[in-house]
This record gives sequence, structure tokens and C-alpha cells, in this order.
Amino acid sequence: MNTLELIKEPVKEHLKAFEKQFRSSMQSNVPLLDKITRYILKRKGKQIRPMLVFLSAKLCGNVNEKSYRAASLIELLHTATLVHDDVVDDSNERRGFFSLNALWKNKIAVLVGDYLLSRGLLLSLDNDDFELLKIVSEAVREMSEGELLQIEKARRLDIEERIYFDIIKKKTASLISACCTCGAVSAGSSREMNERLKKFGENVGIAFQIKDDLFDYEKHNTTGKPNGIDIKEQKMTLPLIHMLDHAGTLEKRRIINIIKNHNDEPDKVSEVINKVNKSGGIEYAKEKMIAYRKRAIELLNEFPESPARASLEKLVIFTTERKK
Repeated sequence: MNTLELIKEPVKEHLKAFEKQFRSSMQSNVPLLDKITRYILKRKGKQIRPMLVFLSAKLCGNVNEKSYRAASLIELLHTATLVHDDVVDDSNERRGFFSLNALWKNKIAVLVGDYLLSRGLLLSLDNDDFELLKIVSEAVREMSEGELLQIEKARRLDIEERIYFDIIKKKTASLISACCTCGAVSAGSSREMNERLKKFGENVGIAFQIKDDLFDYEKHNTTGKPNGIDIKEQKMTLPLIHMLDHAGTLEKRRIINIIKNHNDEPDKVSEVINKVNKSGGIEYAKEKMIAYRKRAIELLNEFPESPARASLEKLVIFTTERKK
């Protein structure tokens, strides 16, 4: 049994039941929509979000019908944002599958995203789950703000560390935080517990994103070279920000010029990666990641010991030690 399967163990049956429930929440009597939603379901990922909802519910009480609706709401709204993201990024692939816009063009992809969004809203409104809807809607707002902030800053490549953390808190951590809070709320937990799990999710999300940043500087299995994908896409990641913060004016100008104008030249990208390595940027980012992981575990330890707590702790470790 791999690490993720072990983490899922306390909520394994709930995740199986959720699959069926989520499928029915996407159904439509328009044949084209049904065909597309079946395709979306085939591409499902690691089930991290529903797993977080159910483990958080178990940590605070019991998984119930409201927990299933919380998981469906998050998956519907998240899937809608991914479909729209692929259109915005003009991306033809996601998780090794063709994106919807690659197969059915932008117009249909945008409409499918809108449909999924409306299904999520109606699922909540039909069951008076106003608190869940508020939590998830706020997360979607933050994700949009984070993306726009990143786009704005990428134009001038002037991201300070403070702004970087603001971006990843909104873009990545807000949704993970919403999963944990929704799970707690569905189990009828106290305001204090909800707040604790919200903070827990936030810390996990930030640690997760820093780990993602580090992949750019790690050697690729097949080529033996670092990917440098974030540099090619002009994304300002924590190791790079740290290096620029400690570079002289001329050096900083040269690196920014490479990222802006020569990001498709492998030798130039390698030069930036080497400079990041020499500057201690990798070690600095790892230290930050471990600090957020430590804080997440401290927040978890305020809850009584249980299989759900043990799984959440394993999940925190997994997010910072995963290989991809």
C-alpha cells in the first residue's frame, strides 16, 4: 500500500461512496454535457481535496451527508476553475489528458465551467448549506485575486517575498484551507476548531506550494537536468526571489533580463538555476517549508489523538516529501 492509500485508510469507504455521489451531482440531460462530464471524471486526480474534507470531519466528529455535500461543492467549484484556467492559459493538456478546450474548443469549455459552478451553487442552496457556500466562495475569490496579483507582478518581475507569500496563500492555500474548514463545519464543530483547521490548511497549502517551487531546481529523472519550467514561464518562486534579494544591482538586472527575454534558451535557464543554487536559495526555501509544516503539525496536535489526526499528520509530511 503506497503512502496516499495509507493516509486515506480512515476515510476509504467515504471516498468510494463520494465517487458515486459526485458523479450524480454532475449529471445533465444534455447529451454533450454528459459526455464531457464523463471525460472529466475519468481524469480525476489523487482525491486530496475530498480526503481533507472527510479527515477534518472525522477529526471534529463524524462524516455525514453534509460532509459529502461539502466535498462535492469543493470539487465542482475547483473543477470549474481548472477548466477556465486551461482556457486562460491556452493549455492543451492537464494531468496527461487533453484539456476540454483542446478537445471541444474554448466556448464549450467556458460554458462547461459555468455549468459546474452553477451545480455547486445549487447543491448548497438546495440544502441550505450557506456556511459551506460562503467558505468555498471566499476561497474561489482569493484564488482569482492570487492569479491576478501574480499576472500583475510577473509583468515587472518585482515580486518581494511578502507579496510572494500573499500570492501563494490566495492561489494555493485558500482552497486547502477551505477543504479543512468545510469538513469541520459539516461535523458541527465549534468556531474555535473551525478556525484552527482553517489555519492548519493554510500552513499545509503554503508548504505544498514551496515544495512545488523546489521541483524546478531538482534534476529531472530522464534528462538528469533541472526542469526550469517556472523560469521559462516567468514565475517568481521563493528560491529565485531569495537569490535576487541578495544579488547586486547589475547582477539582478542581468537575471531579470534572462527571465524576461531569454527564458527559452536552455543555457541561460541553467545559468539562473546555478546562481539560485549557489545563493543558498534552495536551502532557504526548504527551511521556510519545514517551518510551515511544523506549524501545521502543532495545530493538529491540539486535537485529541485519533486515526484521522494521524492521517492528516502523514498528509502534511507527504506534501513536503513527495517526488512529484
